Amino acid sequence: MAIAHIAIIAISNYLVQLPVSLIGLQTTWGAFSFPFIFLATDLSVRIFGQAAARRIIFMAMGPALVLSYVIGVLFQQGSFQGADSLLAINTFVGRIAIASFMAYALGQLLDIHIFERLRQSARWWIAPAVSTVFGNLADTVAFFGIAFYQSPDPFMAANWPEIAAVDYALKITISLMVFVPAYGLFLAWLQRHVLGPDGRIQLKQATS
Repeated sequence: MAIAHIAIIAISNYLVQLPVSLIGLQTTWGAFSFPFIFLATDLSVRIFGQAAARRIIFMAMGPALVLSYVIGVLFQQGSFQGADSLLAINTFVGRIAIASFMAYALGQLLDIHIFERLRQSARWWIAPAVSTVFGNLADTVAFFGIAFYQSPDPFMAANWPEIAAVDYALKITISLMVFVPAYGLFLAWLQRHVLGPDGRIQLKQATS
């Protein structure tokens, strides 16, 4: 699960460098990939519990920061820059990586806290829906504010508030319409085949 977190973060931090216009509004391709992280986090809490989910977050943070920086520098704004690009400090990509590190920790820990408080709700969708709304809000505000306020990239410096707002709206729409239902389907499969009566993953005992 930690590997899944690292991969989603690294891919999203690369895609956030690539702006896209959606019905006249500015956003980035990262808005389409990052909702996966909240699906992975909520499943982690549901299956392994709050403490284990936090450990997954902390395990993923460092490697995700390094991998995000390396990929962002090598393929800055969609084109391969060559291995020599790693020899110089890239402040633009570095800010994105650091912003992702801070926003990821804030958003995911808030998501875990809210999800755990609501996971016993009678309706299965309440916990993932509410935690996603607030976790994404914290993540989006922290990430775009740290990464692009007075950025050396003129486009991102001028448009980041609009991009952040559209990014958040798009992530919430995708999450509530696609990922929460997908979470429900996967949870139902887990409950039939993997999870025990307490809702946690069951480890099979070895037999002699």
